[in-house]
Amino acid sequence: MLTKLVEETFDAVTAAIQGADNVVDTLRQTVKDQVTGALGDVSDMGTAGMEAVTSVVTGAVKSVGKVGSSVADVTRNTVGAAVSAVAGMGGDVVGAISSAAQGAIGGAAEVGEDVGQTAVAAVQGAIDTAEAVGTNTTDAVRAAVMGVVQGAGEVGGTAVQTVKDALLTAAALPRDVIESALKGSNDK
Repeated sequence: MLTKLVEETFDAVTAAIQGADNVVDTLRQTVKDQVTGALGDVSDMGTAGMEAVTSVVTGAVKSVGKVGSSVADVTRNTVGAAVSAVAGMGGDVVGAISSAAQGAIGGAAEVGEDVGQTAVAAVQGAIDTAEAVGTNTTDAVRAAVMGVVQGAGEVGGTAVQTVKDALLTAAALPRDVIESALKGSNDK
């Protein structure tokens, strides 16, 4: 992960929300700006671009304590903003969903937030944004599930099981698609 970008995003979000009238809109705009700037700095939107998305989301989710909102709200809005930025630049939306979801888990774990709740919010953010940018929601859910499971695997310990349990018990998520995606993640 690009440590400098994580720190820059954390600092940018923290500075932007101080004194902001609408914290959620400010968070979303700051994340979009960070993703757009980061993608403009990389030579391709492939691997390096997706690593930048992961790093921006990690930094933004780490700011949850400064934002004054729940980890679920911050995650949902951060994932959505990052994916919207990539879509606006004509990038790989499904890849961005996976990368953003992975980054959300990493950021939440770094600051001691609930990775299960974060995983559910990341998938919800992916669903909301997929609809808005015209991406197939089933593909978005699968990508988000793969991202949160990969992120949880990097965290280690019981994080993967916590994430899987949270996804399977979340009433707001399409259980059949979640189960299929989790089965796919077990096959890798």
